[in-house]
Amino acid sequence: MAMSQERSACLGLWVLLLLGAGMEEVVEGCSCLPAHPQQLFCSAEIVIRAKISGEKIVSPSNSSSPYMKMIQYEIKMIKMFKGFDKAKDIQYVYTPVFSSLCGVKLDSNNKAGYLISGSMWSDGRISIGQCDLVESWDNLSLSQKKNLNYRYQMGCECRINTCYTVPCASTGENECLWTDWLLDNSLNGEQARQYACIRRSDTTCSWYRGGPPPEKDFLDMTDP
Repeated sequence: MAMSQERSACLGLWVLLLLGAGMEEVVEGCSCLPAHPQQLFCSAEIVIRAKISGEKIVSPSNSSSPYMKMIQYEIKMIKMFKGFDKAKDIQYVYTPVFSSLCGVKLDSNNKAGYLISGSMWSDGRISIGQCDLVESWDNLSLSQKKNLNYRYQMGCECRINTCYTVPCASTGENECLWTDWLLDNSLNGEQARQYACIRRSDTTCSWYRGGPPPEKDFLDMTDP
């Protein structure tokens, strides 16, 4: 939700079986490393736009633990952006029941549907979570929707480096500095919503918007 950059890591801790006491308990907590939407796109195996048509609770294993249960979302796929080599049609996606295990809640009343990225299990089922690119389609900017078609993919060999403090310097020509947190104290700022880091013809990487740039520092405004 595929280049050398780190994938956003879902650190939800699953089930701790206390075999001696015959008990089961969950160590709660889901945290995700900061990731630009392009990073999540490049690290995902599947990226689609879909509407939710139904849901039910299923147990993907023989475990009787409630913490192993998953929500099976029945979906109607509208468009596939990535994963053509892995799946022709997707009818279901799966996520943990509990948000503490990085499960996500999707609404069948959302008429515009969702952008959904995820990974594929060995049996062909698609798994999604909070650390994937899962967002209401209406919440995406126009630039993000356009970037899904080809610009994000053009930059999957580039590295996006998150800047938290000054100084923040590039370590190579194949890198874009992501400064939303530094400038806006937000991971959903101008670069996340409007820009893609793409490889230019000279093999260097730079931010690209495709329109008039905002008056912000730290951005490489040169079009490829």
